[in-house]
Amino acid sequence: MTRRHLTLAFVAALALAWGFLPDFTVVVVTYIGLYALVAVGLVLLTGVAGMTSFGQAAFVGLGAYATAWVCTSPAVAGLFGPTWGPWAGLVLGLVLTGAVAWVLGVITLRLSGHYLPLATIAWGLSLYYLFGNLQVVGGQTGLTGIPPLVVAGQSFASPRALGVLVWVLLLLALWALHNLLDSREGRAIRSLKNSRVMAESMGVDTARHRIKVFVLAALLAALSGWLYAHMQRFVNPSPFNLNIGIEYLFMAVVGGSGHLWGAVLGAAVITLLKEQLQDWLPRLLGSSGNFEVIVFGLLMVVVLQRFAEGLWPTLARWTGRWLRPDAAPRRADAAALPQRSLPAAGTPLLAAHDVTRRFGGLVANNAVTMDVRAGEVHALIGPNGAGKSTFFNMISGVDNPTSGTVRLMDEPMERRSARHFAQRGLGRTFQHVRLLGQRSVLENVAVGAHLRGRRGWIASMLRLDRAEEAALLDEARRQIVRCGLGGLEDRPAASLALGQQRIVEIARALAGQPAVLLLDEPAAGLRHREKQTLAELLGQLRAEGLGILVVEHDMEFVMQLADRITVLEFGTVIAAGPPAAIQSDPRVLEAYLGVADDDAGMPPAATPTPTGATA
Repeated sequence: MTRRHLTLAFVAALALAWGFLPDFTVVVVTYIGLYALVAVGLVLLTGVAGMTSFGQAAFVGLGAYATAWVCTSPAVAGLFGPTWGPWAGLVLGLVLTGAVAWVLGVITLRLSGHYLPLATIAWGLSLYYLFGNLQVVGGQTGLTGIPPLVVAGQSFASPRALGVLVWVLLLLALWALHNLLDSREGRAIRSLKNSRVMAESMGVDTARHRIKVFVLAALLAALSGWLYAHMQRFVNPSPFNLNIGIEYLFMAVVGGSGHLWGAVLGAAVITLLKEQLQDWLPRLLGSSGNFEVIVFGLLMVVVLQRFAEGLWPTLARWTGRWLRPDAAPRRADAAALPQRSLPAAGTPLLAAHDVTRRFGGLVANNAVTMDVRAGEVHALIGPNGAGKSTFFNMISGVDNPTSGTVRLMDEPMERRSARHFAQRGLGRTFQHVRLLGQRSVLENVAVGAHLRGRRGWIASMLRLDRAEEAALLDEARRQIVRCGLGGLEDRPAASLALGQQRIVEIARALAGQPAVLLLDEPAAGLRHREKQTLAELLGQLRAEGLGILVVEHDMEFVMQLADRITVLEFGTVIAAGPPAAIQSDPRVLEAYLGVADDDAGMPPAATPTPTGATA
């Protein structure tokens, strides 16, 4: 049995038992479904994309109040009647919530660290008090007389009938979000949490994706609020306050913030736990009060300490010994990916002219000029603190130069982001490896092919992107094999040795089919044989017409591989030319060895390797 089979068995069991469950149990299970709709949006927002929000209850309130106002306002209700009023309320709720979430997202998602959750608390409180002070929606008293939902003449007035609709919508949301995360766009979303610089360098518009995730989570909350209003037939501000927003976040975290089904498990655990505590604590303590809040908080601390990743991953590990992994289907009708035509050998691909970078009074790079041509390996070397990494970031769009020009494929790139560099044909690796550690090698490499796909979120949710997705994954597999990592496709990237992780980064960069490849210390952590294999791969790429710029400390590796070398010292170019000239240059010898050429020489292809990280 696989996890997919177990999921289908759970859905079938719930469907078969639904007609026989007691009324009270049906109400509780329906509430679990309503809460899970909000929590699954928080899983996507917080657990996957890395944006913490305490304000989702306010979006639930927007959905509930929108349909309540449409259905109870005399001027509006008469236009639609009791049958169509709820559906007009759904449309209004989704449109209003989407607009509010977009505006709030544009404002608050620029924040990072603890400022973002504090901002969500602020606007969550603001919307809650807005509900209570607007007389048009009843103020603190609220709105009553909300009609039940009617679908094709079938009334959903009873919790048993409405509960079916709640769970159908929840299961559809889980299916759609699973499809989304299992796609090109899903890999982009996963990269938002800890690897935004990497994602931008692979062509992902991280700001746009963050806002889209934020709006999607808000829309799921509004859908839950719409269903809640037509189940209760009454709304007031109390269910949409900050405390409830914190509970929604607890549901996502306790269940497993990185797992969609963890939202369902978390909603079930917290709902049932609160229900039992409210019944048993007054009996045990002999008095009534909000004692359940104290016990509930203590229990949450214990759960978060013992199960830091949430309950769902723990449950998955326990059942993993009996369940087979789901087979990943491979399609034969994969769409052909667009191909890039490489310029003729010797054509300048990337050119920096008088590039200077200042940090206050510190000059990290001073009027650096160099270029990378098609069909060559150009090495950038220098002692520690020479400014190599700063220059590397400027010619890849991570940082902007203070002065000077950078051209890529003969186009000026000043003030362009790393995403635009990737679009023009630049691929890169990083000095400190930046991978999605818990995702497979295959998924990590496929991130590099992001710009070679075109399908968006809706197509991914409805699985209309499968042919393109198969083509992207096939390309990722080809690059993995090409880089000598065949057989490791399904391994988590974090489980590989450091040297192998660096090769994964090279494969990821190649998956984007770049014209220019920037490699930041690619040989660091590799054994001698692995370095030879890497040199063979880079030689093959050079023969294919790629322009390659290498920042490296291993001088033997550089001297045997590079066609041209540029040497930096204190941010200034002190030498440039072929390896033979660099090895005998007095300024280079003095920079590396601290002695003049008369006192010591640099042996060919065996230069001492500086220790430490580049600047």
